[in-house]
Amino acid sequence: MEVPARFLSGFALLGSIWLFWLLIMSESFKFRVRLFEIGGFVDGQLPIQVTTSRVNQFDAARLDVEMSAMLKEQLVKVFSLMKPGFLFQYEPELDAFLEFLIWRFSIWVDKPTPGNALMNLRYRDERAVPVGGKAVRTGLEGPGLSVSQKIWYCLTTVGGQYLWSRVQSFSAFRRWGDSEQRSLARQSWLLLQRIEGLYKAASLCNLLIFLYSGRYRSIIERVLRARLVYGNPNMNRAVSFEYMNRQLVWNEFSEMLLLLLPLLNSSSVKRFLLPFSKNKSSDSSGNEAVCPICQSNPTIPFLALPCQHRYCYYCLRTRCAAASSYHCARCNAAVVAIQRHGSSETKPSSLGDIRESSN
Repeated sequence: MEVPARFLSGFALLGSIWLFWLLIMSESFKFRVRLFEIGGFVDGQLPIQVTTSRVNQFDAARLDVEMSAMLKEQLVKVFSLMKPGFLFQYEPELDAFLEFLIWRFSIWVDKPTPGNALMNLRYRDERAVPVGGKAVRTGLEGPGLSVSQKIWYCLTTVGGQYLWSRVQSFSAFRRWGDSEQRSLARQSWLLLQRIEGLYKAASLCNLLIFLYSGRYRSIIERVLRARLVYGNPNMNRAVSFEYMNRQLVWNEFSEMLLLLLPLLNSSSVKRFLLPFSKNKSSDSSGNEAVCPICQSNPTIPFLALPCQHRYCYYCLRTRCAAASSYHCARCNAAVVAIQRHGSSETKPSSLGDIRESSN
């Protein structure tokens, strides 16, 4: 009895699938045994390494800056009735005070800053992070900052920024940069410029390293070994683009209006909307004494013919000169000539050449 070729091909396909499944299961079993040997297997679950998003860290820093600006704005309003310029000379102290308050009620008490809290981030002492074992499941484990790290963080961020701003304002007020070449003030100013240049270069190098590794957003965090990690690894990243989309739409719409409005003729738009106006009759009858263009009493009144509506001479003359066929702003009638108010003589003209009748 011959076995059909279709049956043999199907049997061979099933056998190959079964062998492939056995191979995958054996490799998976070996991998699990290896993880169990190195201590990464906990409760039958594989450890999941969660990486901290670089965008979240930058967003947290930006939100902290915006929060400080909002607090400063509210604090400035308290002193709004005082002498103008009173807070200007104490602006570095005000900024340092607000930064100290944020540090005192967030980092000092083992809580995230407002920006870090919104981005689900917290500071972790990288020196005390467990390297391996059953305690490591997501890579986010580890204690918060130590007391020394918190104090040094306050001294470098709050105190360092305050001292640097004060030194810069003092050097600018004393005009150290305009002093003699070999004077002490000139040398101090050059030293400040070099320190600032070195700090900016180091910040640039730290930024490049941060973009590559995702660790230590600033030089201070790198020196103190204070790393930002997720506070709750199970929390989903709630990203809403509704506000961003609305902002982009309004920005594009405003730019389009700024581009198109100078190209539009306002008088033609008014004439187009005039038939749809509900108060057309009341506006035309109640404001006959004023010029419909500049909305003021005409100094040199002229009449538009044949509708006899009164205008300022310059308003009516410029509109007629700008448009080949100007229509009255009140009744939408074509203006064929203009006549001085009170004159008995009228000289109608063609649309291309409008003349004025005088006494």
